[in-house]
Amino acid sequence: MMASVIDLIRGESPEKRQKFIIEALVSAFGDLLKTVPDAIHGKFRKMAASAFAFYRGSAALFYADMARDHEAFTDEKTSRIWIQGDLHAENFGTYMNSAGMFVFDVNDFDEAYVGPFTWDLKRLTGSLALVGYQKALSDAEIREMISAMARSYVAQVKQFAQSAATNDFALMLANTSGKLHELLQQTRLSTRVSLLDRLTTIENYDRRIILNKNTQAIDKEMRAKVEKAFQQYLETIPPKKRMSGLSYGIKDVTMSRGFGIGSAGVRVFTILLEGTTQALENDILISMKQARTAAPSRVITDENIQKYFQHNGHRTVVSQRALQAHADPWLGYTMLDGEGQLVSELSPHEGELEWDDINKMDDILELLRNLGQATAKIHCTADVDSDQTLVPFSTDQAIQKVLGGHEEAFVKAMVDFGEQYGAVVRDDHRLFVDAFRNHKFPGL
Repeated sequence: MMASVIDLIRGESPEKRQKFIIEALVSAFGDLLKTVPDAIHGKFRKMAASAFAFYRGSAALFYADMARDHEAFTDEKTSRIWIQGDLHAENFGTYMNSAGMFVFDVNDFDEAYVGPFTWDLKRLTGSLALVGYQKALSDAEIREMISAMARSYVAQVKQFAQSAATNDFALMLANTSGKLHELLQQTRLSTRVSLLDRLTTIENYDRRIILNKNTQAIDKEMRAKVEKAFQQYLETIPPKKRMSGLSYGIKDVTMSRGFGIGSAGVRVFTILLEGTTQALENDILISMKQARTAAPSRVITDENIQKYFQHNGHRTVVSQRALQAHADPWLGYTMLDGEGQLVSELSPHEGELEWDDINKMDDILELLRNLGQATAKIHCTADVDSDQTLVPFSTDQAIQKVLGGHEEAFVKAMVDFGEQYGAVVRDDHRLFVDAFRNHKFPGL
């Protein structure tokens, strides 16, 4: 029997594992280490704060491990479906979809790619083990958490496979309860005006983006480049989602550098648009962000997949439309300075899933069943404007085929992996902190 990646890691010395961690992260962030070392230094500081923060920022390490693992529940089809690529416990949230409904779904598609559907489940289970450990839950409770999510995923896939209305499914106000319903209700309170008031100011009867230490003005040459890239972006919006020409009038542009764990050092342009009317409360803010190489693509070497994408901005958009029903109507892509860009709205109607105040086991399990449903949905549905041809088969049928009759074995495999990989990550975090504080990363 082929050894699992857990067995391989456990058989390595701490010194060898630390070297593996350093190499995986340098491979992923080496270019940014050279160009914006301060940003990566800040990213690593945040990753050092906890095992979960480290896990969030180290998707490249996870996939370096997955390249050495054995996938027992995949075949030719299910080893190449659209995956979110960085599916951890905090990459879920609420948003208003293109149909005007508030929904709870997977978010953040920066790492999306084509690969084994089990990779999304494994990455999620590892994060759940870390969440449970951080909350000081028992091993039995952590296993129950992972089991609840995995069983819900299996049940939802089966339901999709038996239904012709897959794209109609969504977690909304009408069919949710508990903490998830509360999060959806809170999202309803957010308004476009409040977002505009926070990020913009009014000068001479018109809006401008507020400048601060993180947000900078750009010169005329860069403004011209951004406007050219913006015009190219407009051609990538599906015809049914295009708005009136007035909506796309540019009023202001600023630049910043991403400073979160996931987007540290990445150049981001914020563009203020006129919106559907000249009324100032209808102004729109969109983001044009440099798209990075997807972590799964570092270990998936299929040239047919690699050649399918024009650049990483194109990859991200095609992937999101393949994974998300009713995707952002502003979603599109372009090129700027030879780099692929992801364009999307800075929406006021987005709420992030946060675990700090979710501590009762009943609340946790109910929410995890929702996460299982949401994960099944991204694997089994697509936006109506998705025009991808890379995965030309029914994914719900393909996944159900490999799971059918093996549901209990699959749930057990996910529980075992999540529990064991969570322990690996806690050890990796200690090795990472040791390497970081002792200056073992080149360039830091």
